[in-house]
Amino acid sequence: MPEMTRNRREVMRDAYPMRDRIEALLRERPQTVPELAGALQAPSHEVFLWLAAMLRYGVAEARGKANSDGYFEYGLKEAQP
Repeated sequence: MPEMTRNRREVMRDAYPMRDRIEALLRERPQTVPELAGALQAPSHEVFLWLAAMLRYGVAEARGKANSDGYFEYGLKEAQP
């Protein structure tokens, strides 16, 4: 049975509550999208949309180079003085 996929508007409706949960996970340590998806019990493509919004608004940033599976680790962007 194919997985049901929500449309982008439905996914982005969850952006604010999920942002808080993602920030809490990234405070612990930098993580990849699949790691975040596992911890949040959410599909990777939805986590990527939420994370992309956080990247766009300067809340999160990619750290270092991609791992052997091609995934970057993401962490919270440090505040500029």
